[in-house]
Amino acid sequence: MKHIIAAGLAASCVTTGVWAQSSVTLYGSLDAGVAYISNAGGHAKYIEEQGNMQPDRWGFKGVEDLGGGMKAIFQLENGFSTATGNFAYAGTLFNRQAYVGLSSDKIGTVTLGHQTPFAFDVLGPLSTAYLAASWYAFHPGNLDELADTGIVPFNNSVKFRSVSFGGFTVGAMMGLGNDTNFSTGKTLSFAATYNNGPFKAGATYAVEHNRTPSITTTGLATFQGVAAASYTADTVRNAGAGASYQFGKLLVHGLYTHVKLEARGHSDTYQSFDAGANYQFTPANSVAGGAATTTLAGHRWTQFEIGDIYALSKSTQIYVNALYEHANSNTSAAFFTAGVSSGRNQTVFLTGIHHSF
Repeated sequence: MKHIIAAGLAASCVTTGVWAQSSVTLYGSLDAGVAYISNAGGHAKYIEEQGNMQPDRWGFKGVEDLGGGMKAIFQLENGFSTATGNFAYAGTLFNRQAYVGLSSDKIGTVTLGHQTPFAFDVLGPLSTAYLAASWYAFHPGNLDELADTGIVPFNNSVKFRSVSFGGFTVGAMMGLGNDTNFSTGKTLSFAATYNNGPFKAGATYAVEHNRTPSITTTGLATFQGVAAASYTADTVRNAGAGASYQFGKLLVHGLYTHVKLEARGHSDTYQSFDAGANYQFTPANSVAGGAATTTLAGHRWTQFEIGDIYALSKSTQIYVNALYEHANSNTSAAFFTAGVSSGRNQTVFLTGIHHSF
């Protein structure tokens, strides 16, 4: 259960002369287990895995009621490793999110800071990786930014999300490069969602300048004529759409993402088709699975996942996952962050425990 800590101390209230209702919420997630990976660099390995069902993180959320339907809000969130205690992104404390803003009951929310893109906010929750609860099931390289890694959030960004109008919401976001050249490091994105009863849908589009997608985790050594480890895209155009529908105990979902990578006169398209289903056998036990196929510059990765989640309480779950990936003839299998296989196939088996607070 989230712990509510009183904010707006009496001393500050006396100073300002305003007795606004305020609160700060401390929250977090810890996830750890063991995994077997059939081939990583030519060898099988057993590891203590972390952050599989949900990323390890802790943070603060704050809200101050300003009256008239207006609120001041903030969020600070740090990703880390339960297995080692290390930051998820070295040298950056609040590496997942850090923002402050205003929220209106009539219009929507405006926030400023280090923030997740709409691809993560809108499309991520419609993916097999999210709904079947396995980090490894995100698409190779995470070039469509469905997972929040250290290079995914937009720095120096301004983000707007509208209130719901009959189930519809819209959003816009701009990240500033803070450079004398306005286009350097700039990002611009848009989102639209619909949520009404059992049906959910969303679509996003973003243009990102001077981004460094993680090409190496796809297993490619070179890309567009340069070493994959040093690749920076002049422009990334990231679009996608997805939907889910709840039929009683059965949830079905589908997702498509399309990413165009442009640099030095080169242009390649990364795209993924993703679909799956969840079935709630009992209030405590659910089974989920799905499949995705991803292509980039003549390479293809096709992956499958099935998993079982058992809730010991509202805050604690145990889980088991099995995943398999097959690559085409000129490509190495490469489950996201599992390590690149020396061959075309890769299998992952894992089990763990997740606790949130």
